[in-house]
Amino acid sequence: MIFATLGPEGNNHVLVLRRYLEARGPADAEVRLFDDFPAAFAALVAGEVGRVLQCTAHFSHADCVGRYMHRVFPVDVFVAGSHPLALLARRDIAEPRRVARQPATRYYTDLSSFDEEIDAPTTVAVAEGLVEGRFEAGICARQVLEQHPDELRLIEELGPALDVWVLYGTQPLPEGSSLSV
Repeated sequence: MIFATLGPEGNNHVLVLRRYLEARGPADAEVRLFDDFPAAFAALVAGEVGRVLQCTAHFSHADCVGRYMHRVFPVDVFVAGSHPLALLARRDIAEPRRVARQPATRYYTDLSSFDEEIDAPTTVAVAEGLVEGRFEAGICARQVLEQHPDELRLIEELGPALDVWVLYGTQPLPEGSSLSV
């Protein structure tokens, strides 16, 4: 069976999907990454993938649930933590004025000291922008600091986000399922 989620490799959706498959299988599962959830859900409806994993904090969650109502159904739900997160800044910028963040992370800490907030599609994109010098500061995986200690510095530790994750399929759960109330 093919399990789909949001790419790129290294983001929280991939991390959590791999943890899920390790814990709950199936052992022969394949993973396919998509650039956005509308494409992943369309592939699910078309039978190109068997399951889609989505974090309920993702900004497209409500739209996908509404758009695919009666064609896509939750088949599993669980709670999982993300990569530990941090607010990082470029070492060469003493007072960063612009901060990049994936929209779901916008309230993880007080960003009011920044003049501008920049949307990025993933925390991986934030990390790439910081390392490449396109962003002055941003919320991304804490591990990026260890990978680039000469370019980046820590502003604030945020820890992992603990979120609800939903696995979708094209068949509803049977009546009386332990996941139904």
